[in-house]
Amino acid sequence: MDDALAFSAVVLALSGQLVQEIHARVYQQGFEDLRPAHGFAFVRISLGDATTADLAEHLGVTKQAAAQLVEELVRKGYVVRHPHPRDARARLLRLTEAGWAATRAADQAAREAVAPWREALGEARFGELVADLTRIAPPGPIRPAW
Repeated sequence: MDDALAFSAVVLALSGQLVQEIHARVYQQGFEDLRPAHGFAFVRISLGDATTADLAEHLGVTKQAAAQLVEELVRKGYVVRHPHPRDARARLLRLTEAGWAATRAADQAAREAVAPWREALGEARFGELVADLTRIAPPGPIRPAW
């Protein structure tokens, strides 16, 4: 297998493993009603000034699909809608305390899920890997600004 295909296969495998491990750990912390897609939504909503249209773009889904996801998160008590200060048709999405608690649980789960990778590579190499991947990651709300 050439390097490009090997890289693609490894990144996809690690990504899938990471999503599943984070989800399992969040579930174990009492958030049994959440799915991985909810976590991706929480990332965008937690950054602030998110509308359903912003969420749809972030998730790569239709506005209708995002609206259904938002409705589910509102019904479950993780998200609330607030009037948009400049657009009467739009609503700003905000996490509730339960949404922030789930986000904190996911953050801790992510740290725990990558701990074996950090240990296997060592602190220095792990930091270099994070820096390398950050350099090539696409820009957008999921990519940290550090």
